[in-house]
Amino acid sequence: MRFVTRLSILFLVLALGSSAFAGSKKSNLQKDQQQQAQVDPNADKIFYQEAKLVENMHKFTPLVETYIQNMKPDDELGSVPASDKYFLGRLVLNEKGISDVKFTDRQKPGFFSRVLDRLNSFYKMTYVPQGFMQLIFLNDRFDKDNYDLKYLRQQFLGEVRTMVYDVVPKPKVKGPHFVGRIWVEDQDFNIVRINGTYEPRPRMGFYFHFDSWRLNMQPGLWLPAYVYTEESDAKYAFTRRLSMKGQTRLWAYDLKHSGQQSEYTSMKVDAKDVSDSGGMGSNEFVPVHSEHMWEREAEDNVLDRMERAGVLAPEGDVSKILQTVVNNLEVTNKLTIEPEVRCRVLLTTPLESFTIGHTIVVSRGLLDTLPDEASLAMVLSHELGHIVLGHRLDTKYAFSDRTIFSDEEIFQKIAVLHRSGDEEAADQKGMELMQNSPYKDKAASAGLYLKELEERSGHLSALIYPHLGNRMAKGSDVLKMEALVQTAPDLETTDIKQLPALPLGSRIKLDPWDDHVEMQKSKPVALLSARDKMSFEVTPMYPNLVRYKVPGSEVAATAAERK
Repeated sequence: MRFVTRLSILFLVLALGSSAFAGSKKSNLQKDQQQQAQVDPNADKIFYQEAKLVENMHKFTPLVETYIQNMKPDDELGSVPASDKYFLGRLVLNEKGISDVKFTDRQKPGFFSRVLDRLNSFYKMTYVPQGFMQLIFLNDRFDKDNYDLKYLRQQFLGEVRTMVYDVVPKPKVKGPHFVGRIWVEDQDFNIVRINGTYEPRPRMGFYFHFDSWRLNMQPGLWLPAYVYTEESDAKYAFTRRLSMKGQTRLWAYDLKHSGQQSEYTSMKVDAKDVSDSGGMGSNEFVPVHSEHMWEREAEDNVLDRMERAGVLAPEGDVSKILQTVVNNLEVTNKLTIEPEVRCRVLLTTPLESFTIGHTIVVSRGLLDTLPDEASLAMVLSHELGHIVLGHRLDTKYAFSDRTIFSDEEIFQKIAVLHRSGDEEAADQKGMELMQNSPYKDKAASAGLYLKELEERSGHLSALIYPHLGNRMAKGSDVLKMEALVQTAPDLETTDIKQLPALPLGSRIKLDPWDDHVEMQKSKPVALLSARDKMSFEVTPMYPNLVRYKVPGSEVAATAAERK
């Protein structure tokens, strides 16, 4: 009886154990099935499209500009720039990874400056251009073996509906890996936004938090365009803390087709208007006219070379706006200038303006920060002063061989600087033009802009260092149109009604594909406090995402609907 009882108990234990083992096996199987069910069915498409983007980027060599501001606390404004850094180069992606082909400045740093930079690097944050270029991608191991995608929700970014995912590295992932969130457009499953950072932090390096955006530049082609970087209180070098903001912009993707190039099939020849008089006629020029033609040829050669290098926007709507202000200055001052004055936009951030012959060039960064039309008139009147006074471009550029050099040498090879005496004379003439113009009663706002520049420029040496033109300021001294500073009211830091200068990115929208620019169409935003003013500062970037539309497709669709 006792034996039977023990045997029964033994069988009972075995049965319970077998049942528990079967239950555990069934539970694990259910977990596996649940995990497989949780894997998003679009994950493979997302991984594939990201790999395809990296492959496509081998075909392009866009310009990459990074501007960084190191911030410091401020009692009234929260934080203000304490120093800045600037990089401009061309991204080249090859088998070895990302290369940075730098644009060389017209003035290289001296020996002592290089030594000082190396000494400073031991106790200051050193920024590396390639590090910001890498933020346009996830990494080379972004696939289902290394990451899980956790679906969160749908969200519209501009006009594009996206799916939002948390990117979760798998436990076995080794080396640097992305941690954060992605937004995926819902048609072809391209990643259009990346927000997060990389881990683990290297012993001798630093990974920034970043927000990276891509635009639909051609049918089915989404390419990197913007990266915003920010750290508010990051520790480095044991005891130091970093507070910074940075903007990285990419453009000049389609350099081969930029500018005014056209196919032979678009050429138009009106044979009936062609004549050969065989003698003296309107095609013969007197010496003064010939000299002007020669100067214009040099001017056109320089402008064409800058456009082909990707640093000058093609003529467009913004050029016409600048031209309107110039026309107002010319008409009210009864000026007749031949050949006519033209206006163009330099695509870089540093604040500068200059003349190339009879063409006035204003940088994107300067246009971004000017608060009103009177301030723009102040900039243009100074440059128009150079033209009225006959300060000319060196006609050596009329010889085509002078513009045969690499794109990256553009700032070294093109010389448009004016002598200090010519700058002073242009200031005087510019003030005269302003006094006789429709903008004379609003000159105080232009002076306020210069006063704010005077206040901030001591901490923004990279922003006020021009690529080609003369400086607008040096240290804390305003160098152009300084007389207007005396007409300006006192700066009122806490007065939200007084807006002396705008943040970077406020005015100009740049198409990264073909480099054309246009004015932002967004309405002004009411300021809530003095901290919203952010004069000359870097801010986050939120592009309005739209899908690429083939030119003429809307017209064709409308015509089809009418039929």
